[in-house]
This record gives sequence, C-alpha cells and structure tokens, in this order.
Amino acid sequence: MTHRRCADCDRPFEQSRSGQRFCSRTCQVRGGHRTPALAPITDHVFIPDTQCKDGVPDNHLVWVGRYIRDKYLTSDKRLVVIHGGDHWDMPSLSSWDKGTRRIEGRRIKADIDAGSRGFRLLNDAIGDDVAGDYHFLDGNHEDRVTRATNSNPQLDGLVSLDDMDVCGWQRHAFLVPVTLDGVMYSHYFANPMTGRPYAGNNIETRLKSIGGSFSMGHQQTLLIGMRYTAAGVQQNGLVAGACYLHDEDYKGPQGNAHWRGIVVCHNVHQGSYDVKPVSLDSLCRRYEGVPLAEFRRSL
Repeated sequence: MTHRRCADCDRPFEQSRSGQRFCSRTCQVRGGHRTPALAPITDHVFIPDTQCKDGVPDNHLVWVGRYIRDKYLTSDKRLVVIHGGDHWDMPSLSSWDKGTRRIEGRRIKADIDAGSRGFRLLNDAIGDDVAGDYHFLDGNHEDRVTRATNSNPQLDGLVSLDDMDVCGWQRHAFLVPVTLDGVMYSHYFANPMTGRPYAGNNIETRLKSIGGSFSMGHQQTLLIGMRYTAAGVQQNGLVAGACYLHDEDYKGPQGNAHWRGIVVCHNVHQGSYDVKPVSLDSLCRRYEGVPLAEFRRSL
C-alpha cells in the first residue's frame, strides 16, 4: 500500500483512506478551499479639539495617550490616530476678544508654548513604540496665526505655524479634507454656498450634504449618524468637538454642559465602521480612580 503525506496537515496516510492528496475529508475541504488571509482590522482614534492654553489643566492629554498605548501597544490591529485640530487655542489672537478687557495680559508666545507642552504630553504618553499613522488637522484656532500674519505683516517671521510642534505627526492644512480608509476628515466641513461650517444637530442631513463618511470637530457636541445608500453602501457621520477639562467663559454658566472625550472607530473599511465614544469621565475613572466631576473640583 502506497503511503503519502497529506497536502494539508502533512501526516502520512494510506491512499485507500481518502483521495490522492488529503488524508481526510476535513483536510480536503480545508486544504482545497483555503480562506484567503484577512487584512488586519483598522481602528481610527479621533481626538476632538483639545484647546490648550496657559492656565488650564492638561491632565486629560496624558489619559488619552495612555489609553491609546494600553489598547494598541501589543495589538495586531492597524492604528490610525487623527487629531481634529484646535489644539493650540491661541486666545491672544482671538478676534472676538479684541478690544475687550479679556485680551489684557495675553501673549502669543505663552499660547504657543502651552499648546506645544500639551502636545508633548500626549505624544509622550502614547510613546514612540506604538505603531500607527498619526495625523493632525489644523483648526480655525491654529489658523488664527495665519490670519494674524496676513492682517499684520509686522508679525511675519515672528510667529508661524512652524512654531507649533506636532511631534512628527503628519500635518494637514486648515479645511483641506484628508480621506483615510474611505472617511473624510477635516476640522469642519463648510457649506459651499456660504463658506460657513455646517451646524445644527441633524447629522443625517449633514451626511447627505457632505456626500460620504466624514468626521469633524469644531462643535462642542457629540453627534453620531449612519445611513445606507440605495447601493447598500454604509456611510458614517461623526461630529465631536470637545476633549478638554476647563470651561469656556464665552459659553456662559449653562453652555459648558456638553460631552467631552475621544471616539474610537473600529473596523474601518471603505468609510464604514463601528463607533465607540470614550468619555473623559471614563478615562478619568480609569487613570485617576475618581469620577471626572470629582477630579475637576480638585483642580
């Protein structure tokens, strides 16, 4: 009796037991119809506006970085991290406060130093050994530098976007969309007829207007939407614009009650994904051992 080795499991077998190449029906099915290797799962971590400035806490940047490290240091997933912009708050260049008492004492260098210090905290907490693609989108607050140098030529050469250290992350210009795995990212998306940001709480309408899966910051809210086209294509919309601990004076005593955190988009493929919001409260409980409200009272 002739002995052969199975083409699937490599065990010796008698030809009479099965076919010419496989020792069993199981090996024949498995070896003759192998499932092609699946591409690695891709996760996008979206970090909304962090709005660093002098005199406000930045502990949350360490929490965000540690969370990314804990989740992806040893993961076999493909990681993409996107910061949605408005990290450098730049209150010294605020056109809204110009001519008011709020502008007194503000300095451009202090604003830039505060943002750069915060970005280093975030980047160092992630670590250099967490493999991934890292993107930073300039927001309208970073764009305050560009507008200031355009309207005040005497500032040209004294301050620029290059002073804002993004620690080697790939940087994208203000309002120039970048598409990653079928999802369009920008600090915000603007109505082409007016140039003003899309606003309101109707995420489904915004999905139709933008025309595909998108993620943006800018608005201090959390809006999540999903729709299917007639061709069965899933489109996801995400608006998340707050990832900071402080309250903004201009929003008044009631306007600061809004969601704050990061958003994990799991299994991203051609614009579709499963979404998981991760609030600053959950990060605070994880890394400080107390609820966010209690931690903020201690600051």
